[in-house]
Amino acid sequence: MKETQEQLLRTARWAGVWYLLMAISGIVGFLILHSKVYNADPQQTLNNLVEATSMARLRLIMEFAIVVSQALTAVWFYKLFKDINNGAAWATGVWGTVNAVIIMVSAVAMAAAIKTGLSDHSADDKLLLIDLLTNLIRGAWGVGGLFFGLWLLPLGYIITSSGRMPVWLGRTLILGGIGYLVSTIIAYAGVSGSWVSALTLPATIGEFWMIGYLLIFGIRPENDFQNQE
Repeated sequence: MKETQEQLLRTARWAGVWYLLMAISGIVGFLILHSKVYNADPQQTLNNLVEATSMARLRLIMEFAIVVSQALTAVWFYKLFKDINNGAAWATGVWGTVNAVIIMVSAVAMAAAIKTGLSDHSADDKLLLIDLLTNLIRGAWGVGGLFFGLWLLPLGYIITSSGRMPVWLGRTLILGGIGYLVSTIIAYAGVSGSWVSALTLPATIGEFWMIGYLLIFGIRPENDFQNQE
């Protein structure tokens, strides 16, 4: 049964809430707390896990929040767009959920790292395990960029083709999705530089634009194509 405009607005607002929670948990967890716990030097990471265990656990909780809010955002996007473009909505939901699963690998590694740091293993064994787990965390986030880019592509396509949201929002999300895919591939090909990170800037702009639009405006009524640009 096709949802009414009122139901769609409610679904859009909830999608915006989950997306906002994902953004907040990502900023707090990955951009603020992560470097305070996990370091390229295994010894420093071990010291952080032992001496700042509470911060390490908070970082892990933020990772849980990212996983849960990413999965809920993917599901609510499917609910919002399934009657507009079912195939693209399905792709958005599935690829967003896969990204949540990949980040869950990072959460598992963090939980193991905390347990290892507080264990009775020898110092050498701890350093070896923590180095492995830290690389697993880094790898999960790195490879996760593929699916984080992928889920933005059908999302942007729905917006640009339906007229239910600003067309330039959709185009920005598509550009951001391509940027994530390209930057991930380039990074794993061994290329580095600030310009590689800059490729994901359109995604950041598009995501915050999307969050704001969902929370403030929701979604346009069907066949309302005015002011798309």
